[in-house]
Amino acid sequence: MVPVVAVPKLTTANTNALPANTELWLSPNTEVNSKRIKQGEKFDMTVARDVMLGDYVVIPRGARGRGQITYRTGKGAFGKSAKMEFEINEVEVNGQFIPLRGHYRIEGAGNTGATVGTAVAVGVFSAFVTGRSAIVAQGTEYKAFTVNPLPVKLADAPAEPLANPAPAETAAPATTELPKT
Repeated sequence: MVPVVAVPKLTTANTNALPANTELWLSPNTEVNSKRIKQGEKFDMTVARDVMLGDYVVIPRGARGRGQITYRTGKGAFGKSAKMEFEINEVEVNGQFIPLRGHYRIEGAGNTGATVGTAVAVGVFSAFVTGRSAIVAQGTEYKAFTVNPLPVKLADAPAEPLANPAPAETAAPATTELPKT
């Protein structure tokens, strides 16, 4: 079931927390190609597997996540391939963004074999042989971790979301109230 975010005081006996450093698996919604994306750009991701706390789904499969390109080089002459680094920054659970951490480096396949072959056969034209783009393929799963514990209120019946939760600067930590699966 989809979790419902509530903001109660954490005094209930059946309140637990999803620990910090909990593993999540996310995948990009579209191909991320170093040829078409720039450093600093964000891209959408989706949680690939349910995140459980005991018998409860805390972060459901299909929840929206977000990554960001932190470093990018283009492909170059002499078979030099593009390089790209990205971070997985956050996942959205019932309208609230939960910070994540995950860092990856992707490199395009080199083309040095073609460069050497061209250099031997044609000489100066080997400078025109380029490497390949770095690609984060759609559907590939990447691991990320929660930064902070996520308070969860375990419930036997579904709860209603709060209509107007308190502003973030005065609210208690967000609590996810979940029905038992």
